[in-house]
Amino acid sequence: MAPRKTPFHLPKTLVLDLDETLIHSTSRPLPARAGLFGLGRQKGAQHTVEVYLGGRSSLYHVYKRPYVDFFLRKVSGWYTLVVFTASMQEYADPVIDWLDGGRGILGRRLFRESCTQLPNGAYTKDLSVVEQDLARVCLIDNSPISYSVNEMNGIPIEGWTHDPSDEALLDLLPVLDSLRFTSDVRRVLGIRGYS
Repeated sequence: MAPRKTPFHLPKTLVLDLDETLIHSTSRPLPARAGLFGLGRQKGAQHTVEVYLGGRSSLYHVYKRPYVDFFLRKVSGWYTLVVFTASMQEYADPVIDWLDGGRGILGRRLFRESCTQLPNGAYTKDLSVVEQDLARVCLIDNSPISYSVNEMNGIPIEGWTHDPSDEALLDLLPVLDSLRFTSDVRRVLGIRGYS
């Protein structure tokens, strides 16, 4: 007879925002200065996505935040990963496919229609649509409004647009490593001052 699973042993879910958290995209390519985005260190750090909406085509130049590939590889061994973005699916799906790189680690995706729009136009993300047990889910997002519904589950990260020396994703690894061993992520995030 197999031992009974306790909540400690259940896999936790790490929800990731997309724009300005994992990537930055723009309709105009950024100047290719030497070392911009650490392109020498980060293979395949720039990508182009064509989006068709309402019969119109738009081209986006997408840039990976430094260390995003290493970060995703590491945390995918610790958590079930979910991308939850306020972006439209037509834009976000090809970007997430590019980030996933065929590894199958970013299979679960939620888009703008899963968000709640506030009167000021901002979007919030109710994590109960991802996981009913909020003790086992946390969200990394550059916009605190995004996790205002589940404030105790939010892990803030500075928004990223172009700094090639950014290490914010690496800085989160020790916290994420410890969270996977707790019965309630909200208690640890409260202690560490993330909420």
